[in-house]
Amino acid sequence: MTRRVVVVGYGMAGARLADEIRARDPHGERVSLTVIGAERHAAYNRILLSAIVAGTMRPELVRLHDEEWASAHGIDLRTGADVTRIDRAARLLHLADGSTVDYDALVLATGSRPWLPPVEGLTLDDGSPSPGVVTFRTLDDCDRILAGARAGAPVAVLGGGLLGLEAARGLAGRGQLVTVVHPAGHLMERQLDSGAGQVLARALGELGIDFRVGTGAARYVPGDGLKLDDGSTVPADLVVVSAGVRPATALAEDAGLIVDRGVVVDDALRTSDGRIHAIGDCAQHPGTVSGLVEPAWQQAAALADLLTGNDVSARYRGTNVVTKLKARGIELTALGDAHTEVGDPGAEVLCLTDPSRGRYAKLVVRSDRVTGAILLGVPDAAATITHYFDRGVPVAGDRLALLLGRALPSGATSATSPADLPAAAVVCRCNSVTKGRLVEAFRAGATKTAELASATKATTGCGSCRDAVCGIADWLAETS
Repeated sequence: MTRRVVVVGYGMAGARLADEIRARDPHGERVSLTVIGAERHAAYNRILLSAIVAGTMRPELVRLHDEEWASAHGIDLRTGADVTRIDRAARLLHLADGSTVDYDALVLATGSRPWLPPVEGLTLDDGSPSPGVVTFRTLDDCDRILAGARAGAPVAVLGGGLLGLEAARGLAGRGQLVTVVHPAGHLMERQLDSGAGQVLARALGELGIDFRVGTGAARYVPGDGLKLDDGSTVPADLVVVSAGVRPATALAEDAGLIVDRGVVVDDALRTSDGRIHAIGDCAQHPGTVSGLVEPAWQQAAALADLLTGNDVSARYRGTNVVTKLKARGIELTALGDAHTEVGDPGAEVLCLTDPSRGRYAKLVVRSDRVTGAILLGVPDAAATITHYFDRGVPVAGDRLALLLGRALPSGATSATSPADLPAAAVVCRCNSVTKGRLVEAFRAGATKTAELASATKATTGCGSCRDAVCGIADWLAETS
């Protein structure tokens, strides 16, 4: 009997779940699949929006699916559609256009919504952004940002987290006069310690970005700019808000599901209603944090196994998160518990700082395993330490050599040569693609980088592994 599965949300998590389901059930014999998306666009890679703002990537290149995807895979896809209510008793969805969709299993992949801080003048009476204020979350936001950013005009970015800095770097690359306003004591405080935040601010400052850190916005005056808490003013023809997101849980709350910060789920991604699951930014699982693609895609793989019956024992146990800043000219990786300080019981903590060259390296080791790191401007060390973190294997005895990128994973003799990477080395974290998997795909006929991406999904997540995949493709071509 075919099971009716409905996915509410056609963002990165919902689109990936649909792909994973069809990979296991290509002809729809076990699962009849409906996907409902509020945006009018086909699914796209939200992680790469900063490249659109920077002008280094066209919007069509971030699409996850082409126009024929749904029909080719037997999927009932509805874009530009809003679900207004879940009738759990009847297992029925009500849509804004008056139609209904019934389900046997429902998956909420509704994502998150940008948060607009309570700053005077930043929003209109209905809560929407004021003229001259744009959030940074969607393709349409990119259009609005580029339309409002006149060449050479001052732009204020409200928020010095990951997305705010990526937006700022993209706009600065277009010649805008960019000032980042961040109320915390240093940039990216969730991922970085104070020392790393200061070195990062200096490195970005050399790329033309100004910072007002440790003070917040008090008032926005259109045509003038942001008035700050300390009494100063940041001129701004445009204000880009990237002050955080909130899980989109209204639909789940109205349906009576248990919601805390997000929709609460167990290891089977089930909500408090066993017929309803949740994945991605809207879901709250104890083993992960929201806002990153890797956990969402691992959740999609586990849930696809369950919904298709491919593996009824499949469970999502959490994700070891690695964060990478995607800003041209800056190489930053942060992973694990990087806030551990020297003197913490049971931890070995090494830290090197070189502000004049934009470098900062911190390593946290417990019981001979990497448990945290901040790696700014040291790409060789980042590649090596991330490998140890992913694999959970004991680290080399010389911690300093590891921090400098000179200690190599087991079986490797060079941190930069594709030939010397072990087959088990993870090249694309978002999709858990190893060097060995890329070699297998190449030998099966995927000889171009784009073909390797199609066969393995490497490079289709955050995009930070693209150079590594290209290097492996070139090496394979030369040695085949």
